[in-house]
Amino acid sequence: MKKVFSVGTTVFLSASLVLAGCNSKEESEPKDKATFEKTGLPIVKEKVSLNIVAPKAPLAPDYSEMEIFKRLEKSTNVSIKWKNIPDTDYQEKKNLLLASGDLPDAFYGAQFTDYDLVTYGQNGTLIPLEDLIDEYAPNLKEVFKKRPEIERGITAPDGHIYSLPTAEEMGIGDTPFFPSINKKWLDNLGLQMPTTLDEYTEVLRAFKTQDPNGNGKKDEIPLSFMHLWWCADIGDFFAAFGQPDNLDHRIVRDGKVIFTADKPEYKEALQYFHQWYKEGLIDPESFTQDAAQYLAKGKTKDETLGSYIWWETEEVVGPERAGDYVLMPPLEGPTGEKLVGRSNGSEFARNAFVITNANKNPEITMRWIDEQYEPKMAAQIHWGPIGIIYEEDENGKLVNKELPEGVAMGEYRQKVAPNGAGVILKEDFGTIVEMEPRAKQRIKDLDNIYRPFMEKEKYPTIFFKPEELDQVNTIETDVKELVNQTRAKFIVEGFSEKDWKAYVKALEEMGVEDMMKIYQDGLDRFNK
Repeated sequence: MKKVFSVGTTVFLSASLVLAGCNSKEESEPKDKATFEKTGLPIVKEKVSLNIVAPKAPLAPDYSEMEIFKRLEKSTNVSIKWKNIPDTDYQEKKNLLLASGDLPDAFYGAQFTDYDLVTYGQNGTLIPLEDLIDEYAPNLKEVFKKRPEIERGITAPDGHIYSLPTAEEMGIGDTPFFPSINKKWLDNLGLQMPTTLDEYTEVLRAFKTQDPNGNGKKDEIPLSFMHLWWCADIGDFFAAFGQPDNLDHRIVRDGKVIFTADKPEYKEALQYFHQWYKEGLIDPESFTQDAAQYLAKGKTKDETLGSYIWWETEEVVGPERAGDYVLMPPLEGPTGEKLVGRSNGSEFARNAFVITNANKNPEITMRWIDEQYEPKMAAQIHWGPIGIIYEEDENGKLVNKELPEGVAMGEYRQKVAPNGAGVILKEDFGTIVEMEPRAKQRIKDLDNIYRPFMEKEKYPTIFFKPEELDQVNTIETDVKELVNQTRAKFIVEGFSEKDWKAYVKALEEMGVEDMMKIYQDGLDRFNK
């Protein structure tokens, strides 16, 4: 459920920092076409090797050690020389590889921005895929047949397809921010579930000062989050002031695209959150910690975490403490209303897999990746293999196995599933694969707690014209850098009216209005 349409950043690191392994000595050799099978398995009679670069989640092993890829190699006779990059470093390393021309055969879980796709597609770094799809990808073509909007969505403005999609049609991607609170601590202190922002503030103060874990130490963390992380940000706390924020700092109301980060509601929220920080109610590491550090905070020997934002409880606090935490409802703010924001985009991403011009076996590569669009294999790519995550029932449906004791699904999933390509459609759940329990629960949570207060509109997935992408990329890179840094700075250090005016002026000088006009024009075209 990753959101991967952000505009790429300029990289200033030396190309020597790029992970080795994509050089000409390891290039894949073209295979005699006589060994290649257009249909059926294996794909080739004689083993072929491909060099593929992929980001890796913090808890994931190298993909060469993943059982699902071992099985794919056995069935296809295609061996992958994986070059995994930690996801925190991936964008920089990916950009360095592209700039150096020292290319792998493909990028898996590619995370290419629209600007990347258009730029590197037009200059020939990425090869067009539509003819390969038509001839060698029957599983993906079946997805397109059922969801023609996905094919339209991955087609660039020049008519070519440079990247393949990924999707989990579960209906839970609209709102990734699920705030949880320690109900055990509330009960220990005789406090009620907060329903307003001010009530929540009083709860945070009590968590900090009244030793709710009872160990006699001042070790409680009232609130921890991950600044601008896709499922751990405080964007929906901004909503209490009348306007939610999201990672794009862009919302839609009544068909009008709104830039959030220069509005009075945003300013008021920053002032309020600075008071939280000043009082020690916010974990100072919220602005710098990575996922591994964050997820460890709920699993300390003494329970120290009061509230947090994440889409699944057990992943943060572990199965043994999951019962101590409950979801917190939307908080009423100064306006007297409750709001829940929405993530932009759709349930599919268009950048799961790209093939480069270094690839001497594009037909083999397309057949290999198409195996991952077969519905049962797609489910295993996203959640984990049969025998580990799933077993097949008497009808051949994939049903969830019991997890090992003391293991959270979110962490386990990182270890057994790459979550790369593959599309699981809504109708596949319950027929081909059983939905995982935490997803079922989140759908109930959305329907019962959050959806009634959700923003009615969001910005859709739009492929802009090349000239628009050029302008947006130039402006938005600087705008986002300023907004994201200033958001953290103002919460931590506070700000004066003079500081705010200087910040808004800087945004204006960067061309934020021109950027928003492009987004508005794109939405208007989309809605016609």
